[in-house]
Amino acid sequence: MMCKGMRLLLLLEVFFFFAGCAAKIPHTIVPDYGKRGTRLVAVMPVQNSPADPEMARLLRNKLVEELYFKGYPKIPPKVIDEKLAGVAAGGGGEVSPRLLGEMLNVDAVLYTILKEVGTAVILFYAPTTVDVEFELRSARTGESLWRVHYRTTHRNYGFFRKQLELKTSQVFEPAIQEVVNKALSTLPDGPDAIGS
Repeated sequence: MMCKGMRLLLLLEVFFFFAGCAAKIPHTIVPDYGKRGTRLVAVMPVQNSPADPEMARLLRNKLVEELYFKGYPKIPPKVIDEKLAGVAAGGGGEVSPRLLGEMLNVDAVLYTILKEVGTAVILFYAPTTVDVEFELRSARTGESLWRVHYRTTHRNYGFFRKQLELKTSQVFEPAIQEVVNKALSTLPDGPDAIGS
């Protein structure tokens, strides 16, 4: 039989579990997003000053896939990169969302900044952190339609450094997937979503 203290502790644990699951991710979105006709979204190369190119590529590919599952048609990154290479070859600097809209025939442009990705091994503990900012801008007006920042840390424990390094190498992809899923959960479904 469970004592009163144990029941109370169990109830508190359940409450905090559901409270954590239900927590809203802070984000901004224009009030009339649904009326903007945002269908085709170009996912730009990830800006990643502190990260390696492989993590940036993985993040971008996961974004393209998740947007597709949310009802936004896929635009292959290769198509976008080829158009951007043409602009870069012409000596152009940063390309505006409006120009990208014209070049790619899209409704919006998704910019991503990978602010942090990495692991710190401290004795028996190795936290792996992924910190990303996302901004969707209108290709017609250049205004920000949606913006979110999400950070996650996956924690690993072990007695040996090699064991910790192996564990941490296995959490990068799930951590990036979590960031993409959580951030895009705040973006309304696209017009091609099932049930739209």
